[in-house]
Amino acid sequence: MRADSAYYPAAFTAACTRAGAFFSVTARMDPAIRAAIASIPEEGWTPVRYPRAVWDDQLNQWISDAQVAGAQYTAFTSKKKSQQVTARLIIRRVRDLNPTAEAAGQGELFPAWRHHAVFTDSPFTHLQAEEQHRDHAVIEQVFAYLTSGPLACAPSGVFAANAAWLTLAAIAHNLARTAGVLASPFHARARGATIRRDLIDVAARTARHGRGHLTMHLPARWHRQQDWMSLFAAGCGPPARAA
Repeated sequence: MRADSAYYPAAFTAACTRAGAFFSVTARMDPAIRAAIASIPEEGWTPVRYPRAVWDDQLNQWISDAQVAGAQYTAFTSKKKSQQVTARLIIRRVRDLNPTAEAAGQGELFPAWRHHAVFTDSPFTHLQAEEQHRDHAVIEQVFAYLTSGPLACAPSGVFAANAAWLTLAAIAHNLARTAGVLASPFHARARGATIRRDLIDVAARTARHGRGHLTMHLPARWHRQQDWMSLFAAGCGPPARAA
């Protein structure tokens, strides 16, 4: 369904309607979408502050302030009338700030905005439907983590093996995400491959002292040592004081 929504949006929305499901599709910023956004009056935008910041790839930073508005929109107007779909266009806009100009003390003559549009027939409010659409991106990112890691070699020809492997993959994913949160704010947002590289696949040297006393020597001048030690302390507790 992800491929249908990306490459065949008309077929995707029609299939959802026939099945009695609601659709939510990211809209391309073409001239028709831009014209619909330009028709929204300034008082039609609702300022919001999300409880969790949103990572913006264009600005390469975390943002928490945005404005949301909605408008009725008819998609696929190049097709025949029976294939056209009229639903809501929900737009989130964020300020397009120039960090260089701000650092130099230069103010802006007028606000510049960047827009992200969603075409949906969701029965929820604008804010709820937009937040739910962003949640879809979160779960898609989880799928990407799993398919690039433990699920890269799935499926097999045995159903029971697939079920067991999927359960183990979910457990490993949850443990890796927990380890990232305990290690550092950086690893709390990092990809699974980064967590495995920085915290799990560590080239440490184990030394034995006496009976049952093991010492793990981390790499010298390792830039992730503090993160690894934070994870160790959270998982095992601080080491006991020497007698």
